[in-house]
Amino acid sequence: MPNVFFSYSHEDEDFRDALEIHLSALKRQGIIGTWHDRRIGAGNEFENQIDEHLESDEIILLLVSPYFIASNYCYDIEMKKAMERHEKNDARVIPVIVHPCDWHGTPFGKLLATPTDGKPISKFPNPHEAYLEVTMSVRKAAEDMQKSQSQTEFELSDLENNEPNTVKVPDIRSSNLRIKKTFTDKDKDKFLREAFEYLAKFFEGSLTELERRNQQVEMDFCRIDAHHFTAKIYVNGTEANRCRIWLGGRNSFQEGIYYSNSDTGNDNSFNETLNVEEDGYNMLLKPLGMRIHGQHDAGSQSFEGAAEYFWGMFIEYLQG
Repeated sequence: MPNVFFSYSHEDEDFRDALEIHLSALKRQGIIGTWHDRRIGAGNEFENQIDEHLESDEIILLLVSPYFIASNYCYDIEMKKAMERHEKNDARVIPVIVHPCDWHGTPFGKLLATPTDGKPISKFPNPHEAYLEVTMSVRKAAEDMQKSQSQTEFELSDLENNEPNTVKVPDIRSSNLRIKKTFTDKDKDKFLREAFEYLAKFFEGSLTELERRNQQVEMDFCRIDAHHFTAKIYVNGTEANRCRIWLGGRNSFQEGIYYSNSDTGNDNSFNETLNVEEDGYNMLLKPLGMRIHGQHDAGSQSFEGAAEYFWGMFIEYLQG
C-alpha cells in the first residue's frame, strides 16, 4: 500500500486537513496511508522524521501556494528531494495547486498538476469538487503503483521458479495505462452496501462531534436495521431536524441510497437519492438532483463527497 507524504507550508494547514479528510475513503479501502509532520510525536527529532518519510513514502503531494514557494524548507529541501526521487521513478510527485501563484517555471512545473488544468482549490465555488479531483488523482497514482508492484512480484516469482518467457516491463513507460472496465451487478451491489455503511458511520460520527462541540445540542442516532438508520438533532431540548436514510434493493423500483426529511413512513417517499454511476474506470455516487435551497448540481461523488452531500442537506436547517 503506497504511503502519501504531504509537503506543505503551515500557512496552508487548513487545506491539508481538508484534503486528508477527502482521502479518508482511500485510506478506509486500504489503497493508501498518509503522513505529515503533525504526526511527529513529542520527543522525536523533527527533521529526522521528515527525512525518513521523504525518503520512503511512494506518493508526495506538493501543496503549492505562494507560501510553499517562499518557504526555504518546503522549496529547497522537501521539493528538491521529492523531485530527485520522482526523476529516479522512486516516487510519484503530484503538485496540488492550493492558491494562485507563479508555479509553471518551477522544477515541478513540468508535472501534471491537480485539480484539472492547475486551477487553484481556493478558486472553486465548491471546494469539495476540487478535493474530489485531487482524490481521484491520488487514487490513480496509487492504483498504478500497486499494479506495477504486482507485475514486478509476478516477474520475480517467474525468475525464482526458472520459468521461461518472463515478460520484462521496460523502465521507461507511460503513466497513462488505464483501460475501460466492466462493472457487474454484483460489483454495483457491493459498492452500494459499502457506501451505505460509510454513510451510517459518517452520520453517527458527525452527530457525536456536533453534540460534543455545542452544549445546547443533543443528538439521536438509531440504526433501525441493516438497511435503515435515522438521525435527529435537538437544540435546547426542542427537535431541530430529523432524517431517515436507507439502502434500496435491486428487486424493487428503488435502487440506490435514499434520504427523507422524515424519520417515519415507508420507503416510497424520499427527498433525494444517490445512484451508482460509472465512467468506465470507477464507480461513483450520483445525486438525482432533487435537493433545492439553492444547491447546484453536485456531480458524481466519492463515499466522502456523498456523505458530505447528505449531511449538508441535514445540517443546513441549523445553519440558515
